[in-house]
Amino acid sequence: MSKTAETEGALETRGIEQVPDHERTARTRELFPTWVGANISVLLLTMGASLVVAYRLNFWQALVVAAAAPVVSYGLVGLIGIAGKRGGAPGMALSRAVFGQRGNLLPGSLIWIARWGWETINAVTGAYAVLTVLDIVFGIKANSVLDMVTLLAFVVATFAISGLGINAVQKCNKYATYLFGAFSVLVLGYLIVDTDWSAVFDRSAGSVAAMITGVGLIAAGGVSWIPSAPDFTRYLPRTASSKGIVGVTVGGAGIVVLPMVLMGMIMAVSTPDLASAADPVSFLGEILPTWIAVPYLLIALIGMLLINSMSMYSAGFTAQTLGFKIPRHWAVSVNAVISLVFGGVLMLVATSFMGSFIAFLSLLAVAFSAWVGVFGADMLRGREYDGGAMADTSRTSAYWYRGGFSPAAVAAWAVGLAAGLMFTTSDWFTGPLAANNFVGEYGLGWVATVVISGALYAVLPKPALVVPAAQAARAAEREPATV
Repeated sequence: MSKTAETEGALETRGIEQVPDHERTARTRELFPTWVGANISVLLLTMGASLVVAYRLNFWQALVVAAAAPVVSYGLVGLIGIAGKRGGAPGMALSRAVFGQRGNLLPGSLIWIARWGWETINAVTGAYAVLTVLDIVFGIKANSVLDMVTLLAFVVATFAISGLGINAVQKCNKYATYLFGAFSVLVLGYLIVDTDWSAVFDRSAGSVAAMITGVGLIAAGGVSWIPSAPDFTRYLPRTASSKGIVGVTVGGAGIVVLPMVLMGMIMAVSTPDLASAADPVSFLGEILPTWIAVPYLLIALIGMLLINSMSMYSAGFTAQTLGFKIPRHWAVSVNAVISLVFGGVLMLVATSFMGSFIAFLSLLAVAFSAWVGVFGADMLRGREYDGGAMADTSRTSAYWYRGGFSPAAVAAWAVGLAAGLMFTTSDWFTGPLAANNFVGEYGLGWVATVVISGALYAVLPKPALVVPAAQAARAAEREPATV
């Protein structure tokens, strides 16, 4: 991220306010390591294994799934990221222009809560990586106390990076990209030599329904980043290429997702219990030789730190839009504490990590997709974002609409969310329309959510944008005089 007057220090102090044009000097290509770093996760290996074990896909089907998932999910991330260069503010701050100052609290609260689960999953995975390295290198076995110590260390490190701000996140992503790329090539080389390829290619094909469901499984992680996309593009100038934003976002994610998912699939052919392992990390110590497993696990640990740091970075903005009157770096601490508590529960109580993870992903995608449908449909209208109106949470705001709500946006969001849940199946919840139709059977509840919420918002009447007299007068004073 290019240096600006606001971000050149170690600590970024800017919150949800609009970034002035003169500080928006970032470059589109700098998004590439951001979305590489957002996907450096061993969970992709486990999800790749699930394509073989749970969905019974063969290699070529898994290849199609692994290629399609980042295009679908991160294509949406890139498209919503365009709003960041237009408005120069975080996603949930821009959302005030769509839902209204009070109406935005509804999707904002749900997205914030959903982030608790995402950050908990990442924190637990990072803690498991530390525990596995301790076991391999020093023979130290995990226990309840050590579980909590490693989890605490991971959360504290995450808070330190995300609390510093976007420069720290971007720099860490850049170096992690080089390390991860080098060691992924090493692991891939080992698998090429060590794998029984006849067993990989002789597998029978699975169903088309399983392939589509698999795309949804892999894409769910990307969908969770969609509301955060403007957080990482708000320092781009208004003239930045929209096509470039989408292309770099998809490319950065795809260059990680595709090989990781395929490596997980290949590993699962010889180790079928990989997809149902007690934790998502320890299997690497069994499949790979120590000289590869240890550095790869350490890099994976760095990756999980970066993913959680990015998530908490955005969560800090979301907390501020919900009314937390504290600086961004302290708003981040709220999510840090929550992920520590929930992570402890998951590590000590949950009987199946992957079962909980996949159930969570299916509901996470729906929770985020309702917002995506409405916000995306609003973007297509060519929305412009008024920084003063976004910051003004009183009745004088141009985004106050009717009692602080945009009826069209709130109604479309609520209906889309309810409809999507009705088509969704998970271990925790099964909707009444999840069977006997292709939407439910193919795991397309989150797609239905986007389509229904977006289409409904498009046809509903929108409230007029009323600019208060005082605000209009200030705008007139800023206009150059004409002769």
